[in-house]
Amino acid sequence: MASLSMSAGWTPKQNKLFEQALAVHDRDTPDRWHNIARAVGGGKSADDVRRYYELLVHDIARIEAGKVPFPAYRPPCPGPGHNASYEADRLKHLKI
Repeated sequence: MASLSMSAGWTPKQNKLFEQALAVHDRDTPDRWHNIARAVGGGKSADDVRRYYELLVHDIARIEAGKVPFPAYRPPCPGPGHNASYEADRLKHLKI
């Protein structure tokens, strides 16, 4: 199954509307997927938003299982000696 970031045809605005609609229409809401599709707009059907939700759940499961690597962020100050202190500072703020 493709990841959510690879899902074609969803604009950043539609993604935000989708997230907001999910917060409003929980799983007990009658016609949940139709309501979310209407909130997203852009011709999205109830099946479209349901599949998008399934991709989101799949992505979250992969992240929580540790199957998605951390991005390689560049340190803010290039040069020798700066990278070690940057990494130490980054690790200090992790909540593991």
